[in-house]
Amino acid sequence: MSDYTPEQLTLSSIAEYVTAIDNLCKMAEHNLYLFEKDFDRLGFNSETRFNTLRSFLLSSPVHKLHLLAHDASHLTTKCPRMMNLLHQFSGNMFIYQTPKNLKHIATPFSVADDEHLVQRYHFDDARGLFSIQDSANAHILKARFMEMWAVSHPAPSSTRLGL
Repeated sequence: MSDYTPEQLTLSSIAEYVTAIDNLCKMAEHNLYLFEKDFDRLGFNSETRFNTLRSFLLSSPVHKLHLLAHDASHLTTKCPRMMNLLHQFSGNMFIYQTPKNLKHIATPFSVADDEHLVQRYHFDDARGLFSIQDSANAHILKARFMEMWAVSHPAPSSTRLGL
C-alpha cells in the first residue's frame, strides 16, 4: 500500500485527463492497466510518457504494463516510442485488442497498483475522475479489465523482423 492521501479529483477536459494519466503512471509501483478506445491524442507517443513508463518497467523485473484497446492501430503505427518499449520489455509490457463483441464498452479507464484509477464516463466525453487510494473501485475496474483481457488478443508482435 502506498503513502498517498485518499483524494478524488474531477476531470473536465481531455488535457486534465491526459495529466491524470501521466500522474497515474508516475504513481504506479507494481502494475498498470490501461483501457482506451484507440489511445489517440492521449500522449502515448510523448517523450515524457515514454520516459515515465520506461522508468517504471526498468525499476523491477516484475512490473507489468497492460494496454487494451478497441483499435490498437494508433499505438502500433503512430506511437514508435510505445513500440520501442514493447520490443524492449516484451515480457513485461503487453498490447491487446478487444474482439468485436466488446466494442460496445465505451468507458475508458486506467488502474495502478489496485489502488489508484482514472476514468472517463464515455469515449466521447472529456469528463471523468482521478481517484487516489480508492482500492474498492480500483479492484472493480481491474476485474472488468481482466475479463476483457481474457477474451482479447495480442495486437502487435514484439518481434522485429530483420528483412
